Amino acid sequence: MSSSDTVRIAVMPGDGIGPEVTDVTVSVLERLAKRHGLGLETETLVAGAFAYRDTGSAMSEATFRRAEAADAILLGAMGWPGIRYPDGTELAPQLDLRFRLGLYAGVRPIRAIPGVPTALADPRAAGIDFVLLRESTEGLFWSRDRGEVIDDREARETMVITRETTARLSRFAFRLAADRAARLGRPGRVTLVDKANVFRAFAFMRRVFDAVAAEHPDIAADHHYVDAMALDLVRRPWDFDVLPTENMFGDILSDLAAGLIGGMGFAPSADIGDSHAVFQPSHGTAPDIAGQGIANPTATLLSAAMMLDWLAGRGAGENWREAARELEQAVRGAFADGLRTRDIGGTDGTAAAARAVGERLRGDRGAS
Repeated sequence: MSSSDTVRIAVMPGDGIGPEVTDVTVSVLERLAKRHGLGLETETLVAGAFAYRDTGSAMSEATFRRAEAADAILLGAMGWPGIRYPDGTELAPQLDLRFRLGLYAGVRPIRAIPGVPTALADPRAAGIDFVLLRESTEGLFWSRDRGEVIDDREARETMVITRETTARLSRFAFRLAADRAARLGRPGRVTLVDKANVFRAFAFMRRVFDAVAAEHPDIAADHHYVDAMALDLVRRPWDFDVLPTENMFGDILSDLAAGLIGGMGFAPSADIGDSHAVFQPSHGTAPDIAGQGIANPTATLLSAAMMLDWLAGRGAGENWREAARELEQAVRGAFADGLRTRDIGGTDGTAAAARAVGERLRGDRGAS
């Protein structure tokens, strides 16, 4: 990709509040594209639970191929109560994308936003800024569609942890920690979250991690058992930096972590591989508020900022990185100036939140 290329984004709004938060995010992206001279094109693709209900396919092969051919994928949320596969499992095309595109690094930044209440009263909570790095292609999720129920008396699922994927995730973690150290002006630290005291798979994961850590002597490295990490994310989250972990552990801890900074509406994410990436809010489809125009679009807006930054790193141009930083600062500035979405007790709906962010783009009210 070069800075002169047109970048194509596959937008997969999905179900529930997914279309609501992606619609306003695309509008903000279009505004940024004009301001920064970004050659940005979007294509909306249909996938999700309602696509399955209407067509029998949650994500057609043609849709997948269009998404695969895009430079990046922006996804809303997918799934809906009552729409399930025959075996009772939930529709999850987002998982199919992770597995089929090799998106092993689930990047979930957890950063306190000025003006948004944190779950902890400690004044240090305002400085919460760490990244949960969820391995997204194996672990216990490897067993998806492979589990078995035997004679209606027991069920079995298998966890898989490979050397190759653990090494790739670990190297990703140390690169990320080095980038954050340079940007934040503080030492980097990578803390592997595992359960190596009980399971051989995690002891193996730790050995592979330690070997990679030896390649990065400038970045501190240590380990934390997952149960202790659940405790310490509540006791002292400001002490952590980059936290790589197995798929299921990452799935659980990322929700806990989001709760520290205001909830799922403030938690962006990216699933990144060697050549593809999907960007989406960490939240689900929120059936209880879908269609009411009150969903918080912040996590989607911040996910879009991550997308712009990732595209810059792949050669789209420094103006993409500048747009990413401006969008993130506009979000933070809007809340610092009084924006309050419904999920934190305010009255601002989806459109109002997006409008408040848009007004703070440079050239309007200035970046905050």
